[in-house]
Amino acid sequence: MTTARWSSGFGFILATVGAAVGLGNIWRFSAVVGQNGGGAYLVPYLLAAFVCAVPMLVLELAIGRRLRMDVVSAFRSVNTEYTALGWLILGGVLLILSYYLVLTGWVLGFFLSWLAGSQTTFGPFTANWLPVGYFVLATVITGLVVSMGVRGGIERMSKIVMPTVFALLVALALYATTLSEWEQAAAFLFTPDFSVLTELGIWSAAFGQVFFSMSVGQGIMLTYGSYVDEATDLFRSSLLVTIADIGAAIIAGLVIFPIVFSFGLQPTLGTELAFTTLPTAFATMPFGRVIAVAFFGLLFFAALSSSVALLEVGVAAAENTTRLSRPRATLLLTGGVFVAGVPSALSYSPVDLAVAGRPVLDVIDESVGTFALPISALCIVFVFVWVADLETIRENLGRLYPLVRYLIPVVLVVVTAARAVGIARPAWRLVVDHARTGPLGLLVAVGLLLVFAGVGWELRKRTR
Repeated sequence: MTTARWSSGFGFILATVGAAVGLGNIWRFSAVVGQNGGGAYLVPYLLAAFVCAVPMLVLELAIGRRLRMDVVSAFRSVNTEYTALGWLILGGVLLILSYYLVLTGWVLGFFLSWLAGSQTTFGPFTANWLPVGYFVLATVITGLVVSMGVRGGIERMSKIVMPTVFALLVALALYATTLSEWEQAAAFLFTPDFSVLTELGIWSAAFGQVFFSMSVGQGIMLTYGSYVDEATDLFRSSLLVTIADIGAAIIAGLVIFPIVFSFGLQPTLGTELAFTTLPTAFATMPFGRVIAVAFFGLLFFAALSSSVALLEVGVAAAENTTRLSRPRATLLLTGGVFVAGVPSALSYSPVDLAVAGRPVLDVIDESVGTFALPISALCIVFVFVWVADLETIRENLGRLYPLVRYLIPVVLVVVTAARAVGIARPAWRLVVDHARTGPLGLLVAVGLLLVFAGVGWELRKRTR
């Protein structure tokens, strides 16, 4: 049973917001809005946030607080046969973290590069070994924060990082109002074209973005919920986190779209937006270097807080299911994630490591990065709502319970199926510039997750 606790409700909210607000909110939200009709996208996006993400957030926090366990132990507490599902979720989280740290390293590299006066873009940046070095540095920083514990590491970092993220967002948004096409950008973001709402793709993209952005269905909120005080109102906290998450995404849109429109650029998808499109504008705009440093600093802090949350899922499980201390568990998990992330780091380096002509990082993003989340979310709903059906969780959910039990599983299945057959527009993807669609990514994801489930099945009775 987990004994660590957040020091205050404020610390819990900041840490949870930090887990939710990441790269998906800042560069990815704007790219997906740009690909899905501008303001029209906000309609399904907001509906998905309050109808699906909030109930899932309450569910995971309630499970964590009720059981006071990590994700693996929580599944095992229902029945040892379900331990494998806990390992499946954990494996997916660690694989996502392995390439998310590569992205975190890229952002850190761009921040330091522009700070030093080198106006780099993606091509020159990945043509040398520096991205690999920044991946190492990002991994070490993430491991150090987690090793210092829930209060001394994660919460303390969140109290510094999250106010900084929102301060930078607001400052950049205020600067964006001085650009020539600010009004056009605001109209694009807030004026919906309702005719596109009949397309399944835009709905799939919105629901996918919300689940990805809110970090639900991955065991992160379950883990953070295990540190929550009994007096905390989980529904109110979930609403605050959701509002902060949506606010960060919309403010980021008010930063990015004015820049894009004012300099005749396109809000392209994936890494191209953050590492090619925007740097092109920064290089020619007034105070461009200052804006670039603020923007990439913002991205790094947001990425770091999410990386810490992902690693904490694994460390909490290792600490609670073995006899390892937190520092040793962190060292072991950080080392494992680093090894798993090396192929992704090398795929955008002089080595150009690829599988079937695709960079390894893209392959993992197209498979595990896209499909692990809905599969994990379905596992959580199935075990803790349909099988365990704990009374305290019902009480915490209240009127949200039917949404979690009936609506959300259907939404997850439909969105995943649409993504697999190529109907959906980019949903969970974070990285790929020219996204592929089709069932191959789903097959690869299922295969990798089954490996972790198999390991979990073998270990189900061997943990302490």
